[in-house]
Amino acid sequence: MFVISATEARKEWSSVIDNAIRQRPQFIKRTRDQLVLSNINFIKEILRPYKFMAYKQIENDGSITISLEKIELTENASTEGEAKKRLAKSIKEYFEDFYKNFEYWGSASGKAEHMPFALKAILCDSIDEIIASIECSVRED
Repeated sequence: MFVISATEARKEWSSVIDNAIRQRPQFIKRTRDQLVLSNINFIKEILRPYKFMAYKQIENDGSITISLEKIELTENASTEGEAKKRLAKSIKEYFEDFYKNFEYWGSASGKAEHMPFALKAILCDSIDEIIASIECSVRED
């Protein structure tokens, strides 16, 4: 692995950041602790394949309910577009809370698998980006 020591990283901090932004992620080790310093766009590219998989259900009143598969979020609206927009806002809020309270949620059972989705939602520049990452299939009951 291409690991540099924390001491070396401190001495060459500007260069380490430049390398992380312009060349490749930087791996830094301090005693037993290790971290990765990376360009945000690189992380976004890694997370691009992650989609918010959801089920769409047409209700008796004609409204549309969309529910995420792995995360307990559900929204309902009169149109699919509006339901996706509401769901995207809920996703953003959920993962902002997840990140703000990471000490709690990060250690909760089953929540580690949420991390790629949390990063994806937090790094999206707009609600429209989240909407584009929601893939719906029709729920057959």
